[in-house]
Amino acid sequence: MKTLLLGDICPTNVTENYFVEQNTDVLFGDVLSLFENKDLIFANLECAITDADTKIRKHGPHLKAPDETAVVMKALGVNCCGLSNNHVFDFGKKGMADTFKALENVGIESTGFGNNYEDSRKNFYFDKNGEKIGLVAVCEREYTYALEDRMGARPYDAYDTIEDIREARAICDRVIVIYHGGKEFCRYPSPRLRKACRAMARNGADVILCQHSHCIGTYEEYEGCHILYGQGNFHFVKPSNRDCWSTGLCVEYDTVSDEIEFIPIRNTDTGITLAKSEDRENILAEFEDRSKKLFTDEWKKEWHSFCEAEKDTYLQPLAATNDNPYLARLMGHLIDCEAHYDVLKELFPSVNELNERD
Repeated sequence: MKTLLLGDICPTNVTENYFVEQNTDVLFGDVLSLFENKDLIFANLECAITDADTKIRKHGPHLKAPDETAVVMKALGVNCCGLSNNHVFDFGKKGMADTFKALENVGIESTGFGNNYEDSRKNFYFDKNGEKIGLVAVCEREYTYALEDRMGARPYDAYDTIEDIREARAICDRVIVIYHGGKEFCRYPSPRLRKACRAMARNGADVILCQHSHCIGTYEEYEGCHILYGQGNFHFVKPSNRDCWSTGLCVEYDTVSDEIEFIPIRNTDTGITLAKSEDRENILAEFEDRSKKLFTDEWKKEWHSFCEAEKDTYLQPLAATNDNPYLARLMGHLIDCEAHYDVLKELFPSVNELNERD
């Protein structure tokens, strides 16, 4: 089976009108060629499809898109939308009702969201020509995740997610995990994230794609599993002072041969394009160089350097939580979310980790 696995898609002020006009040529340019002759096409929907104004309480932006977004994805050939991410529930229950209606109207299936935690754990299965593919979409705990008694996105759980992967492995030819997590703008996994991905690989995953970081990260093949720590954006076009925002990887995966290909793309003024010539070579060369560091201690040094650069962001709420309710809630979020907890753990090691180290 030929699959195309895509990262974050979200219309912006730059591109929304083109989505409304359903102008796929302007939005996707020569990237449209990737959608040909594919059996399964997956994309992460990094927003609600709604016109609601029912914003949930959170830190950071609330993302939504017009109904035509679903029409455009259908025109591309998207079979399945991932809804396990930190923005899909930005406009609460009303936003989700609108999102499900928009996807249903065009015939796109979805995965990674449920009426409660247990309901959210449903795997997505795709059958064609006697082959069965399982897709497990999970996210880290950032505002939108399902609770025992409330709807939400399917959260990663160190125990339950392993069970869900093993369940898929028992009945599928291939198992693909979409993990929406990792620290934003960091090109390297935290030690916790790498350990988690390797555990998922040992328990039956054939491909693991870490999204959410908005940058191309690193890759390793571990016990026959392809693990990509950072896919970058697919279609999330807006001005940014971070170079990493404007590039990403489309992933072509052949489930029969187990061959995987990473295809670099770049933002344009109105959409995206395939990276070409020297630009393409540079993106892939830097990707390969970073990936080699996973097999030395260099990746841990890079991770630590990133955390040190972010230190002030974490010190501010720590210092002021008693007098500022807003910062107190932010501190709760930094502890709750795995990616932020990873940074806190790196910046503030326990006494036990410091004892007898000489």
